Amino acid sequence: MANNKRFEKRFEDLAPSISKKLRQIDELKGQWIAGAQLSSQVLGRLKRSVLLTSTGASTRIEGSKLSDEEIERLMKGLSVKKFIDRDSQEVRGYYELLENVFDSWKRTRLNESTIKSFHKELLKYTNKDIRHRGDYKKGENVVQMVDAQGKQIAVLFETVPAYLTPKAMQELVEWTQHAFDEGMYHPLLIIANFLVEFLYIHPFQDGNGRLSRILTNLLLLKEGYGYAPYVSHEKLIEDNKAEYYLALRKSQKTVKGARANITPWLDFFFAMVLKHSQVAVDLLSQENIEKILSPKQLSVWSYLQSVEQTTPREIVLHTKIARPTVNQALEVLLRLKKIERMGLGRSTRYKARIA
Repeated sequence: MANNKRFEKRFEDLAPSISKKLRQIDELKGQWIAGAQLSSQVLGRLKRSVLLTSTGASTRIEGSKLSDEEIERLMKGLSVKKFIDRDSQEVRGYYELLENVFDSWKRTRLNESTIKSFHKELLKYTNKDIRHRGDYKKGENVVQMVDAQGKQIAVLFETVPAYLTPKAMQELVEWTQHAFDEGMYHPLLIIANFLVEFLYIHPFQDGNGRLSRILTNLLLLKEGYGYAPYVSHEKLIEDNKAEYYLALRKSQKTVKGARANITPWLDFFFAMVLKHSQVAVDLLSQENIEKILSPKQLSVWSYLQSVEQTTPREIVLHTKIARPTVNQALEVLLRLKKIERMGLGRSTRYKARIA
């Protein structure tokens, strides 16, 4: 563990902008946890949509040309007009692995065995990767930037040499496990450090970028960011790919040093997680409220929108809903930040918040 003290130095004197993002993310995470439960049908639809969106985005970042619509047809066993064999192999591997992570993250612990197993599953359909899938690289590789057509346009940085990769991965995973278990830092700092180091090591011959995004989903879920299956963080990265590569390049140029500066990566990664959180909380917003509230809760909400302000007793009289159910509905609406409470005790009144 002594050799990993260099990781800890990265978190000294965090920039105020980073601390602010972490506070905002925590607040939104709390809003998601406190919010009313979406129905299993709604969650199921969201998860199926995210599986397609995330698969398309993550593979396109690495040069795939398949659209989300083509991926959906492929996963349904239908023919794809622009059929590209390698792309379809990579898409199927990503989709199935991500689905497995969404379904079994509670039983999955981050360790080298899991990482290698994930890599093997990720590439299980790609014929070109038969020899090396599930094993650390045996030769050298570099991180390259690709354009929208999948053409390599720039070398971002050199990676850890193959002969040092097993030791580097052991140190990274051991430190990450220890940091999580001991609660040493905010979990997002630990996740961000793991990712930037993992991508710097580039431990496998191919598939490192895609695997890093699979592992992001796993770690977010394990650290309580339960909305990960319902909003695609991969799509956010695809939409900001130039900034993604730039943040990695700036940070990973300093990784070798004892005082590595990974602030550019932290800023980018937390900005993506913040947006991820905002989109998740938006699922609980006005346009989705009919999917969230029960019929009686919806009646209370409708009445509140029709008056300037009111009391629980008045709500009971006008909606003919029992007082305990009204009280429960008010608590749900308060957590969703749809209403405001004024006063205390018998003089308490409620009003709908202005959007």
